[in-house]
Amino acid sequence: MKFGIIGTGMIAHFHARAIQAMQGSELVACYGRDREKVDAFAAEYGVEGFTDRKAFFSEGGMEVVTIATPSGAHEEPAIEAMRAGKHVVCEKPLEVTLEKIDRMVTEAEKQEVVLAAILNRRFNEPIELMKDAVEEGRFGKLSLVEASIKWYRDQAYYDSAGWRGTWALDGGGALMNQSIHIIDQLLYIVGGVTRVSASMGCVAHERIEVEDTAVAILEFENGARGVIQGSTACYSSDGHPAEVNVCGSKGSVFLADEVFKVWDFEQDDAVDAYVAERYMDGGAGPGLGANDPNAINFIGHQRNFEEVVEAIKEGREPSVSGSEARKAVALIRAIYESAQNDGRWVRLVE
Repeated sequence: MKFGIIGTGMIAHFHARAIQAMQGSELVACYGRDREKVDAFAAEYGVEGFTDRKAFFSEGGMEVVTIATPSGAHEEPAIEAMRAGKHVVCEKPLEVTLEKIDRMVTEAEKQEVVLAAILNRRFNEPIELMKDAVEEGRFGKLSLVEASIKWYRDQAYYDSAGWRGTWALDGGGALMNQSIHIIDQLLYIVGGVTRVSASMGCVAHERIEVEDTAVAILEFENGARGVIQGSTACYSSDGHPAEVNVCGSKGSVFLADEVFKVWDFEQDDAVDAYVAERYMDGGAGPGLGANDPNAINFIGHQRNFEEVVEAIKEGREPSVSGSEARKAVALIRAIYESAQNDGRWVRLVE
């Protein structure tokens, strides 16, 4: 399929590299408001550059548009793209409020196009191995689970762009921007949350409106209890890996980025040898993107885009549909509501 990208900032480069690495797909155009940046981006990837969105949407044969604008500026270009008949793949979070997401989902249904999110960490095989173990009952009764994101962003990161660290365009801080992938993984593996109690604050940065540190207690639909801890104020020279940890009455698994620190079940299974050979690493290594958002690869984006293309061709919803992407944002918004009201319990309603 032929792709176009809206936005020419840092994350747009990951989109471009992922699309160009896909077999059978082609990046044909980019759009941005700054002519100099657009021209530089277009030259780097050998595509047509536009500063007029209507002209961009008219680029011949373009079928899919990816959105790489600031988080709180996804809705408008996404809806405009869908009304132009394009399928849309939007960078995380899908949007920063549930109202905006719901309008986007409704528009996709109305225009009969696919709306998908970039939740690229879902496409790592260890996540599927954990989810399979849950669905097969290997954990027994799920008891205690955790998403832990102990990352670091210096003050220069927040000062580098006016939208960073704002409620309007960043949608939040350490949770909405940095932790959302890991929160999504936790929900994908464990299931829905019934209620949450939380605390948050800006403890180490200046000139930002949002949290750089947050903790939340979760109660899940299946009875498990959980914790989310997310921060951009945890210094490490290499960066701490993001962790998803799941414990049950018959098994425990601790995942650090893309390797397992623990894979331990009461009952053995044939997959255990495969996991031990391919994914076990007690040291885990430096965190992917933990200190530097540029320090990730584009493979997850590529797999994400490929799954969306397959879904479009097969006439089905992708696994990272708009409705699915809504779940992590709903939980984060509930955490914010609780933290802004002295930690009172907030119930999630689907």
